[in-house]
Amino acid sequence: MTNEEIAAIFAEMADIMEILGADPFRINSYRKVARVLAETTEDTAALAAAGKLQSLPGVGKGAAGRIEEILKTGRLEQHEDLRRRVPAGLLELLKVQGLGPKTAAKLWKQAGVTSIQQLAEALSSDRARLEAVEGLGAKKLDQIAEALAFAAGAARRIRLDEAEAIATRLRAAVEASKKPKRVVVVGSLRRRRETIGDIDILCQAGQRKAGAIIAAFTAADAVTKVLAKGSTKGSVIVAGGTQVDLRVVPAKSFGAAMQYFTGSKEHNIALREIAQRAKLKLNEYGLFAESGKQVAGKDEEGIYRALGLTWVPPELREDRGELAAAADGKLPELVRLEDIRGDLHMHTNASDGRSSLEEMIEACRAMGYQYMAITDHSKSQIQANGLDEDRLAEQVRAIRAAAKKYKDIVVLAGIEVDILKDGRLDFSDDVLAELDFVTASPHSALSQRRPEATRRLIKAAENPHVDVIGHPTGRLINRRPGMEIDIVKLAQAAAANDTALEINAHPWRLDLRDVHVRAAIEAGAKLLICTDAHEANPAGDLALMRFGVDTARRGWATAADVINTYPPAKLKKWLARK
Repeated sequence: MTNEEIAAIFAEMADIMEILGADPFRINSYRKVARVLAETTEDTAALAAAGKLQSLPGVGKGAAGRIEEILKTGRLEQHEDLRRRVPAGLLELLKVQGLGPKTAAKLWKQAGVTSIQQLAEALSSDRARLEAVEGLGAKKLDQIAEALAFAAGAARRIRLDEAEAIATRLRAAVEASKKPKRVVVVGSLRRRRETIGDIDILCQAGQRKAGAIIAAFTAADAVTKVLAKGSTKGSVIVAGGTQVDLRVVPAKSFGAAMQYFTGSKEHNIALREIAQRAKLKLNEYGLFAESGKQVAGKDEEGIYRALGLTWVPPELREDRGELAAAADGKLPELVRLEDIRGDLHMHTNASDGRSSLEEMIEACRAMGYQYMAITDHSKSQIQANGLDEDRLAEQVRAIRAAAKKYKDIVVLAGIEVDILKDGRLDFSDDVLAELDFVTASPHSALSQRRPEATRRLIKAAENPHVDVIGHPTGRLINRRPGMEIDIVKLAQAAAANDTALEINAHPWRLDLRDVHVRAAIEAGAKLLICTDAHEANPAGDLALMRFGVDTARRGWATAADVINTYPPAKLKKWLARK
């Protein structure tokens, strides 16, 4: 079983235990095990075989035993026993936006609702029965009805770039009201997660202006349905089914609200525990002493400082050790977009790009880059008009001729060579040796099992002519999962052979993903952040670099970890290493 499948069992047990009213501490411990298993880059079965399960954060003796039972039998008796204690359809209710385990429990025990179908029927014909349920007034039921109606769209997590576009439009509508002093995007979008469930926006303004701000927000062109329009909060659905919430808060609480609504939930719980140990109370309104006096809350930095911590960048707020590092003053100085000096993965119309070689060079110059690499597809990519040996030789001559015309940018002649199913490359070593830069990427046979996929990529990383492994898993977010790989073994091989691993910045890929980035760094591998651009537009594909930087930051990467932050002389030295 995969890590994700085992994690899903623990997550479902936590949901059932919450429905049954179990001890919150026990519930949270199961949720932590689920999250750790889902995020770990090591194979759980291998850890179990080596007796190292308890090395994972939150995995004690009991959890380790349960994991071993799942690995041996494919099932967990405790999980099946818990499932027998609740109606079969009850867990489906948790898929409805806004319905958590506690509300599901009340619907079951107080109204006899045990499935989505029963809930929909009661909403249309027996609302009085639902309104009798504790905490379910008419307003809440309206919201649930809307969630059911928009279930197909609202339940879908959208890509980071899609969420960013929506948030930009709604934020502009709020700012256009000329009432707020400050408007920021918070939530998982601020943490720059690769997919977003819903969007949160925070606005600083006084109480008298809040009504006008909420009105402007709910009247925005992008809005298809208004879910709530209160005195300090508005909630809407936009085209496609994504929910967007706006909260208006006063200046004295803005920093605390910004910290609270940015999350993550796990980070916030851990931060509140630190506050409690200091005999302080932390919530979305501020940090307070036992006397009730506000200690901090105007800005985020003040919250962390008052708790003896350095400010934690939003991308790191996932409860992955960032608070311990903040307490010790050991948070990394994360890589920034302005650190990037060039893009080393792009295509021209010689293969499947939409712009000429010269247009790509001019676009990179407009970006202020100091170097770039043209890496068109190789011959196996027939559908992408991949280059054979003769066309590649012609392309290399054209690149080198064009490069001589420019003194302000280094133009490298490269290729994105296919890594075939068995780890061989699409071109011979003799052909690759003639190039300045070689990206080796998997494009086919992406359903390979973990051992075969890992061996395939390691073989490519060991090739003396390969500079970087491109988008290593081959995934497309929300479209295909890509290969499951042992990132630790791949990163170790990459480090041993001085081969970099790519963070493909296209928001459909973001491959390596964040936890893979961190594992690669810890294994000593270097990274490249590249756009895989197919057009010469500084505002188009080339501008996607920021998404790759976001992912690198979520993986705790510094500028020193990323090859394309090097100045040209250092890059040339690195390229000459093989």
